[in-house]
Amino acid sequence: MHTGKIKKLVRERGFGFISDTDGREVFFHQSSLIDLKFEALTEEQSVEFEVEKSPKGPRAVNIRVVQSQ
Repeated sequence: MHTGKIKKLVRERGFGFISDTDGREVFFHQSSLIDLKFEALTEEQSVEFEVEKSPKGPRAVNIRVVQSQ
């Protein structure tokens, strides 16, 4: 599992980008969220996710919000 923060949301198109702890930006689509609605996401929110290869480059999948402790 990777961790990072929501960097940018493009609400009208249903996707965004996550800045992972390695410093790279990873694309995600709202269909990759688990137990979370896209409308509930906010920029700078902490998330954990997996990365898979896609024809256009790395893509975040199985995205979950990291709960504050």
